[in-house]
Amino acid sequence: MKQIIIATKNKGKATEFKEFFNAYDMAAVSLNEREELPDVEETGETFEQNAALKAETIANILSQPVLADDSGLIIDALDGRPGVYSARYAGEDKNDQANINKVLTELEGVPQKDRTARFICVLAVARPNTETQFYQGICNGHISIAPSGKNGFGYDPIFIPDGYQETMAELSPKVKNQISHRKNAILQLEETIRKNRSLY
Repeated sequence: MKQIIIATKNKGKATEFKEFFNAYDMAAVSLNEREELPDVEETGETFEQNAALKAETIANILSQPVLADDSGLIIDALDGRPGVYSARYAGEDKNDQANINKVLTELEGVPQKDRTARFICVLAVARPNTETQFYQGICNGHISIAPSGKNGFGYDPIFIPDGYQETMAELSPKVKNQISHRKNAILQLEETIRKNRSLY
């Protein structure tokens, strides 16, 4: 079975990608299973740069295909913030509740109709001596007045996807995974694999 490295130490992401690639007889191995590999620092200014940085660094070390993702929340009323800084918006300790509190404070007084937002996920697939390929997924919605729900992580408790009355954190994991930005990015990647039957 061919192998692809997933440049993440996020266990939830790793599990999701394992299930996806298994359907194509490819073994997805995360950085949690390859402790000798570095956890690449995200120093890019765009989602594409961060995803590419992680994927290309590991691909060059191993000389094999590597997939990495970068994702975040874009809020129109905040001029696109928190954007690429979503995970550490309120500080380098990456505290989800602190990030939510900062967003809600900055949106105080902004009416519901102006609280539009979107989650974005960019996947980068890097291979040695080959141009890196990108796949982007988006989930549109708006920011709630107050957090609600216990499912999910990150900004899920304040993000209401279009077509729903509940926040992402109130939806079941099954429903969330059907509409999420990451799922939409994976669908694009899946189309490429269907055509080529491989990433090699």
